[in-house]
Formats: sequence, C-alpha cells, structure tokens
Amino acid sequence: MQSSIRTTLADGGTVIVMVSGEVDYSNSDEVARRLRDAVTDWAPPAVEVDLSAATFIDSTGLGALIEGYRVATAAGVAFRVINPSETFRRVLTVTGLSDFFGLIDAGDVSARDSAASQATGT
Repeated sequence: MQSSIRTTLADGGTVIVMVSGEVDYSNSDEVARRLRDAVTDWAPPAVEVDLSAATFIDSTGLGALIEGYRVATAAGVAFRVINPSETFRRVLTVTGLSDFFGLIDAGDVSARDSAASQATGT
C-alpha cells in the first residue's frame, strides 16, 4: 500500500496532483487533503488529478476524488481526472464518476477545454 503524491503548478496556473501507487484506505485522507490544499493554497483555474502512475484505487480512493471534486467546484475551480489506465477508466465509467471528473487524456487539449466547461458547469 505504497503511494506518492506530488503537486505541481503547470503553465496557465493549473495545479496537477500526481498520484503514484495505490489510492486506498491507507492514504485516501492524504489524497483528499492534498486536493483540498491544491484549491485553497493555490486558487488555480483548474486542478487535474493525474492517475498515470496509480496502480490501484478502492472505494475510499474514489471518495477522496469526490471530496476533491466537491471542494473544487464549490470554489469555482475546474476539476479533472487525467491519464487513467483502462482499468481506472472502466471503474470511473461504471460508477458514473467519469462524467463528474471530466475524464481526459492529458494530451487532448480540445477534450480538456470541453471538460473544463462540464466540470464547472459553465
């Protein structure tokens, strides 16, 4: 149950929270805290959660993503999950969360712009 969480500021002010390893009961509180901090400390136009290096997610990990989404949207910040593996993509699609999270691949700029509108309701 190892995880590493790294927060960086990208061009344009977007905060990227990269999660490596497992996202589960052992670190879901930390993931949720880092997502809240990304919104409150940086006041970015968008927060992106990069799951390209994540290996596992359970229901508490999904709960951490939902918490991040709630905090971001309450502050008017776009919230997106990017680069999920096919397994994560299926989990997010089956649970209906992909619609909330503006699920995109990081290189797809047109999808990112469209997802920003969906995630913020604009």
